Parts: sequence; structure tokens; C-alpha cells
Amino acid sequence: MTDLFAAAAEETRRARAPLAARLRPKSIDDVVGQEHLVGPGRPLRCLVESDRLSSALLWGPPGTGKTTLALAVAGSTERAFEQLSAVTAGVKDVRETIERARQRLGERGQGTILFLDEIHRFSKAQQDALLPAVEDGTLTLIGATTENPFFEVNAPLRSRSTLFRLEPLDRPAIEQLVARGLEAEATTADADALELLVDRAGGDGRQVLTSLDVACALSDYTHVVLAHVEAALGTSALRYGRDDHYDVVSAFIKSMRGSDPDAAVYWLARMLEAGEDARFIARRMVIFASEDVGLADSRGLDVAVAAAHALEHVGLPEAQLNLAQAAIYLAAAPKSNRAALAIWNARAAVRDGATGEVPPHLRDGHYQGAATLGHGVGYEYPHDSPTGWVDQEYLPEAQRGKRWYEPSQHGEEQEIEQRMATRTTEQSPHGAST
Repeated sequence: MTDLFAAAAEETRRARAPLAARLRPKSIDDVVGQEHLVGPGRPLRCLVESDRLSSALLWGPPGTGKTTLALAVAGSTERAFEQLSAVTAGVKDVRETIERARQRLGERGQGTILFLDEIHRFSKAQQDALLPAVEDGTLTLIGATTENPFFEVNAPLRSRSTLFRLEPLDRPAIEQLVARGLEAEATTADADALELLVDRAGGDGRQVLTSLDVACALSDYTHVVLAHVEAALGTSALRYGRDDHYDVVSAFIKSMRGSDPDAAVYWLARMLEAGEDARFIARRMVIFASEDVGLADSRGLDVAVAAAHALEHVGLPEAQLNLAQAAIYLAAAPKSNRAALAIWNARAAVRDGATGEVPPHLRDGHYQGAATLGHGVGYEYPHDSPTGWVDQEYLPEAQRGKRWYEPSQHGEEQEIEQRMATRTTEQSPHGAST
């Protein structure tokens, strides 16, 4: 009687499970997408089909099939399969799993696969608890993570695992998932509703199935129309993990550097919609203003700093206007990295030994006895000159003639170059070359 009730409860649970869970494949042949891993002759398929899969790390964005792949592996192997989530499991659970794996191996020679979802949430000590069992072959670990395993997984555990990178699902794979979902729900849909659903998937299979699940429920499982999909998508979250953080801000910076205001605003919008720290965005623009705009448009730094200050005073969402203005200004501004190159190259030269004594006439002469040492003697005060400039040496003797700042021909640096060239031709007869 107990078994009968348990079976009925399990059947009810499966019937009420989310669509994404109900559509999980039972073997590797049913996996949608990730052809570079599970296509004919591809590495993961070959290892699974020969039952030679060693410990592995599945790394990819949410909804790309990490859990799906692990369960597909479970359905394609003779080994026992156990599943834990790093969100709820602890070292005690890991040790109990390892003990069961040892018993299977000793009693009937059956290996065990442990699927550990969100392995990056395990602490160093928890990950270390897995090492002995992975190393001696007691169990095969399949860890799934949305975070870069080179940052989040201990090096010893990572070195004992094969890394498989999952990519966002392409459009044909998303379309195939949607078709399977409609079939499972015995529901039809308008073409424009399906097109919007696929367009908004963002490579996330679970998200598109979740949205389809909601849209089917809104249609009362009759026929899905555009309004149902729009309502379902209104609850969808924009994917933005750790990798997206670095990739999107990189695209933002490169768009401004490439003088494309539209692309810059688009990537800014992506970051803001994903909840990126607006202060981080402002800091990146302040850095960009000196590194990539520089003296070609000296107002760029003023604009970036003003936007950062406005953010602190106003806050979001209103400060999006200040950030957008700064991003557009910096993207449209003339570009020069000569100021950045000047300090990078000067510091490199100093590190490489470009040193020298401070020339006597530049040394501090504001104390008693300094003149007897020659400090400050011969220094010419530029403001006493009608031109505001005098020809004298400012570098150590060993570095005379060196130039670290070379103005470009962009924007305001053309004028700087002209001023520098004019001063070179106006050297006094007794002065040294600059």
C-alpha cells in the first residue's frame, strides 16, 4: 500500500513539474543543442557511449543544459547516479554519498556518478572533501557551474576533471525546444507569438520553456497568441552572470573607443537593465576619459567625473540620463591614448633604470643654506617671461632629450603639438634643447 501511494505521489509530482523538468531527456540522443559536445564523434558523446567518462565540469550560462546533460549521461551509463545541489548539501551529504559509492563498488563492482549542481557554491573545504574519492576513482564527479571554474573551483579538483564549456543555445535549438514544449502541452500557437518567444530566449533553454509554460497556462492550454507570450515574458529575468559582467562592460568600452554612440548606449542599457552597479559603470567612464579620449578632448574627463558625481547626488533611475550623456559624449569625442602611453612608458622606463639626479636648479631652495649647495641656483621662473615659457632643462642629465608624451593629430592635441613645436623653435641661445 505504501509503495502504491508513493508511486501515485511521484506521478502527481511529475505531472505538476515545470515544463523544463518534464522535457528533460532520458539519454544523450535526446539532448537539444551543444552539438560541439554531443554531436556525432564529439568528445562528450564518445566518452559517454563508451562509458569512459571521467570527472567533468560543465560550465555555461543558465539554461544551456548542464543538468540536462548530466541526467542524459545518467540514462546512458550502467553506473549509479546520485545528485546533490551545493545550495543545500554540506560535507555530511558528500561523505554519505562517497560511502554509498564505496559500498556499490565493493559489493557489486558498480561505479557511481555524483552530479553536483552549482559546485561554485561549495566552499574550499567542501570541495576538498571530494578530492580523495575523485582521485581514487570511488566516484565520478560531474560538477555544473555558471561561474568561471578557474575562479570558483579549487585547482586540485579542477585538474582532475575535464572541462566542457556549454554555449548559449542557438535559434534552431530554441525552436526545437519550443516545438517539443507545445507538443508536451498539446497546445498550438500563432507564428508571431513563437517568433517573439524565440527572439527573447537569449540562448536560455530553461527560460524559454518557463515562458512557454506560463503562456500555455494563460491560454488555458488551448491556443497561445502574442498577448500570452508578452505577458509571460514580462516576468523573465535578463541573463547577466559573472562572465556577462566582464564581456558586456568590455563591449561598452570598445564601443566608446570605436566612436559608436549607439552601441555605447545599447551596452549601457544592457548593464542597467541587468542591475549592474552604476558606480562601476561611472568609474569605467572616468578611466576611459583619460585612457582613450585624453587630451584630444580634455572636456571628456570633466563630463565623466560630472556624471559620476551626479550619480551620487541623484541616484537611479534618474542618473541614467547623466550616464547616457557621458557615454554618448565620450563615444563621439576625438580619441587619443597619448596621455596614457606617456605615463605607461615613463613608468616602464623608470623600472628599467631610467633614473638620474634632480638637476641642481630644480632642487628645493627654500631653506637656509640651500643656495650654498647650489640648490635652486639658476632656476628661471616662467611667469617672469613675457611668453610664460623659458627654455631650461627639467629632466635629469641622463634623460635629456627623452620624450614620453607625443601628441596625436586628433582634436585638441593638434594645438598642443603646435605649441610644443613653436617653443622648440623659440629656444634662447644659451638654453638646452627640449
